[in-house]
Amino acid sequence: MTMTIGRLAAQAGVNVQTVRYYERRGLIDVPSRSRSGYRQYSPDAARQIRFIKRAQDLGFSLSEIGELLALRIDHVNACQAVEAKTLSKIAMVEQKITELETIKKALNRFVESCEARQPTGECPMLEFLDEEE
Repeated sequence: MTMTIGRLAAQAGVNVQTVRYYERRGLIDVPSRSRSGYRQYSPDAARQIRFIKRAQDLGFSLSEIGELLALRIDHVNACQAVEAKTLSKIAMVEQKITELETIKKALNRFVESCEARQPTGECPMLEFLDEEE
């Protein structure tokens, strides 16, 4: 049984523009059209969109998701390739965590200096942001 783009979007938990965008990006199959020109999606399209959304929630980009979708077809090498991509993503996440921890420490120092400033002192954070290199 086929479904319209609106029904697909509702079933997959996205908006219609997202469905069209995924279609343009080649992430979901191009649907057939009814005689009147309406897109007619297969029930599998909702599953594909939920796959895409879950992969995005894990931090994969749409390009990476396209590669993951392609690997679903290659049953022989899929698991090894997905493992490699996942390990790479974990390394990127760890790097981001380190960077965010550095930013957090810097912001905490600004908060501490704001708490210690005199009533007539300038805001250390605003001064830092306004500094010329």
